[in-house]
Amino acid sequence: MMQSSPFLPRRQSGSSAHVKQHKPKDASDFLRAHDGMASLMPAIVRLAALQKDYAAALPAMFSSCDPLQLEDGQLVLSAPNAALATKLKQQLPKLQEHLQKRGWQVNAIRIKVQVAKNRVPTPPHTPLQLPANALTALSGLNQMLEDTPRNQALKSALAALVRHHLVPTETIA
Repeated sequence: MMQSSPFLPRRQSGSSAHVKQHKPKDASDFLRAHDGMASLMPAIVRLAALQKDYAAALPAMFSSCDPLQLEDGQLVLSAPNAALATKLKQQLPKLQEHLQKRGWQVNAIRIKVQVAKNRVPTPPHTPLQLPANALTALSGLNQMLEDTPRNQALKSALAALVRHHLVPTETIA
Protein backbone atom coordinates (compact mmCIF):
# COMPACT_ATOMS: atom_id res chain seq x y z
CA MET A 1 0.00 0.00 0.00
CA MET A 2 1.37 3.40 -1.00
CA GLN A 3 1.54 6.09 1.68
CA SER A 4 0.82 9.70 0.82
CA SER A 5 3.61 12.18 1.14
CA PRO A 6 3.17 14.86 3.81
CA PHE A 7 4.41 17.40 1.26
CA LEU A 8 1.63 16.88 -1.28
CA PRO A 9 -2.03 17.81 -0.89
CA ARG A 10 -4.16 14.81 0.00
CA ARG A 11 -6.57 13.73 -2.75
CA GLN A 12 -9.96 12.37 -2.04
CA SER A 13 -10.46 8.88 -3.41
CA GLY A 14 -12.81 8.44 -6.31
CA SER A 15 -12.86 12.08 -7.41
CA SER A 16 -10.38 14.72 -8.25
CA ALA A 17 -9.99 17.07 -5.34
CA HIS A 18 -10.50 20.68 -6.21
CA VAL A 19 -7.89 22.72 -4.43
CA LYS A 20 -9.05 26.27 -3.78
CA GLN A 21 -6.84 28.67 -5.67
CA HIS A 22 -5.70 31.57 -3.51
CA LYS A 23 -5.42 34.87 -5.28
CA PRO A 24 -2.18 36.57 -4.27
CA LYS A 25 -2.81 39.64 -2.17
CA ASP A 26 -1.00 42.86 -2.69
CA ALA A 27 -0.13 45.39 -0.02
CA SER A 28 -3.31 47.40 -0.51
CA ASP A 29 -5.49 44.30 0.10
CA PHE A 30 -3.57 43.66 3.30
CA LEU A 31 -3.99 47.24 4.48
CA ARG A 32 -7.72 47.27 3.73
CA ALA A 33 -8.27 43.95 5.55
CA HIS A 34 -6.93 45.12 8.92
CA ASP A 35 -8.63 47.92 10.84
CA GLY A 36 -5.43 49.34 12.30
CA MET A 37 -3.75 49.42 8.93
CA ALA A 38 -6.80 50.65 6.99
CA SER A 39 -6.42 54.08 8.56
CA LEU A 40 -3.02 54.38 6.87
CA MET A 41 -4.43 53.78 3.40
CA PRO A 42 -5.41 57.40 2.59
CA ALA A 43 -1.98 58.68 3.63
CA ILE A 44 -0.26 56.01 1.54
CA VAL A 45 -2.37 56.75 -1.54
CA ARG A 46 -1.67 60.47 -1.13
CA LEU A 47 2.07 59.94 -0.72
CA ALA A 48 2.17 57.61 -3.75
CA ALA A 49 0.43 60.24 -5.89
CA LEU A 50 2.84 62.90 -4.61
CA GLN A 51 5.79 60.66 -5.40
CA LYS A 52 4.52 60.14 -8.95
CA ASP A 53 4.14 63.90 -9.57
CA TYR A 54 7.49 64.55 -7.87
CA ALA A 55 9.29 62.04 -10.12
CA ALA A 56 7.71 63.55 -13.23
CA ALA A 57 9.00 67.02 -12.32
CA LEU A 58 12.68 66.18 -11.82
CA PRO A 59 15.46 64.67 -13.97
CA ALA A 60 16.42 61.01 -13.48
CA MET A 61 19.51 61.92 -11.47
CA PHE A 62 17.19 62.65 -8.53
CA SER A 63 15.60 59.18 -8.53
CA SER A 64 17.30 58.36 -5.22
CA CYS A 65 15.64 61.39 -3.58
CA ASP A 66 12.14 60.83 -2.20
CA PRO A 67 9.35 62.87 -0.65
CA LEU A 68 9.04 62.00 3.04
CA GLN A 69 5.97 63.98 4.06
CA LEU A 70 3.72 66.87 3.16
CA GLU A 71 2.10 68.64 6.10
CA ASP A 72 0.72 72.16 6.39
CA GLY A 73 2.06 73.08 2.96
CA GLN A 74 5.63 72.05 3.80
CA LEU A 75 7.14 69.27 1.69
CA VAL A 76 10.05 67.35 3.21
CA LEU A 77 12.38 65.57 0.78
CA SER A 78 15.18 63.11 1.47
CA ALA A 79 18.54 63.09 -0.29
CA PRO A 80 21.20 60.38 0.12
CA ASN A 81 24.11 62.84 0.32
CA ALA A 82 24.92 66.52 0.61
CA ALA A 83 26.07 66.89 -3.00
CA LEU A 84 22.77 65.65 -4.37
CA ALA A 85 20.89 67.77 -1.82
CA THR A 86 22.69 70.86 -3.13
CA LYS A 87 21.76 70.04 -6.72
CA LEU A 88 18.18 69.31 -5.65
CA LYS A 89 18.02 72.66 -3.87
CA GLN A 90 18.65 74.34 -7.24
CA GLN A 91 15.60 72.55 -8.66
CA LEU A 92 13.22 73.53 -5.84
CA PRO A 93 11.52 76.52 -7.57
CA LYS A 94 10.81 74.39 -10.65
CA LEU A 95 9.58 71.50 -8.48
CA GLN A 96 7.33 73.73 -6.36
CA GLU A 97 5.79 75.31 -9.46
CA HIS A 98 5.19 71.88 -11.05
CA LEU A 99 3.57 70.46 -7.93
CA GLN A 100 1.35 73.53 -7.51
CA LYS A 101 0.18 73.19 -11.13
CA ARG A 102 -0.73 69.57 -10.35
CA GLY A 103 -2.89 70.71 -7.41
CA TRP A 104 -0.52 70.18 -4.46
CA GLN A 105 -0.46 72.95 -1.87
CA VAL A 106 3.29 73.29 -1.45
CA ASN A 107 4.37 76.55 0.19
CA ALA A 108 7.84 75.49 1.29
CA ILE A 109 10.24 72.63 0.58
CA ARG A 110 12.84 71.32 3.00
CA ILE A 111 15.56 68.76 2.25
CA LYS A 112 16.88 66.21 4.74
CA VAL A 113 20.16 64.48 4.03
CA GLN A 114 19.78 60.85 5.06
CA VAL A 115 22.98 58.95 4.49
CA ALA A 116 22.37 55.21 4.27
CA LYS A 117 24.70 52.98 6.23
CA ASN A 118 27.09 50.78 4.33
CA ARG A 119 25.24 47.48 4.14
CA VAL A 120 28.21 45.42 3.03
CA PRO A 121 29.94 44.12 6.14
CA THR A 122 33.69 44.33 6.05
CA PRO A 123 35.38 40.95 6.35
CA PRO A 124 37.32 40.37 9.56
CA HIS A 125 41.01 41.12 9.36
CA THR A 126 43.08 37.98 9.23
CA PRO A 127 46.83 38.46 9.65
CA LEU A 128 48.95 37.11 6.85
CA GLN A 129 51.32 34.27 7.64
CA LEU A 130 54.65 33.83 5.92
CA PRO A 131 55.42 30.28 4.79
CA ALA A 132 58.13 28.39 6.69
CA ASN A 133 60.54 28.49 3.74
CA ALA A 134 60.21 32.30 3.57
CA LEU A 135 60.98 32.60 7.28
CA THR A 136 63.99 30.29 6.81
CA ALA A 137 65.25 32.43 3.90
CA LEU A 138 64.82 35.68 5.88
CA SER A 139 66.62 34.19 8.88
CA GLY A 140 69.43 32.97 6.60
CA LEU A 141 69.75 36.42 5.03
CA ASN A 142 69.97 37.97 8.51
CA GLN A 143 72.83 35.62 9.42
CA MET A 144 74.68 36.19 6.10
CA LEU A 145 74.72 39.99 6.43
CA GLU A 146 77.92 41.46 7.81
CA ASP A 147 77.80 43.07 11.26
CA THR A 148 78.45 46.63 10.14
CA PRO A 149 76.79 49.81 11.41
CA ARG A 150 75.16 50.20 8.00
CA ASN A 151 73.47 46.78 8.19
CA GLN A 152 72.32 46.96 11.82
CA ALA A 153 68.92 48.51 11.02
CA LEU A 154 68.25 45.88 8.33
CA LYS A 155 69.42 43.02 10.54
CA SER A 156 67.24 44.12 13.46
CA ALA A 157 64.24 44.54 11.12
CA LEU A 158 64.76 41.05 9.67
CA ALA A 159 65.09 39.54 13.16
CA ALA A 160 61.91 41.31 14.31
CA LEU A 161 60.02 40.11 11.21
CA VAL A 162 61.09 36.50 11.78
CA ARG A 163 60.19 36.69 15.49
CA HIS A 164 56.79 38.21 14.67
CA HIS A 165 55.87 35.47 12.20
CA LEU A 166 57.49 32.61 14.03
CA VAL A 167 54.98 30.10 15.40
CA PRO A 168 56.08 28.96 18.89
CA THR A 169 56.48 25.31 17.80
CA GLU A 170 58.60 26.15 14.74
CA THR A 171 62.34 26.65 14.98
CA ILE A 172 64.24 28.42 12.24
CA ALA A 173 67.98 27.89 11.90
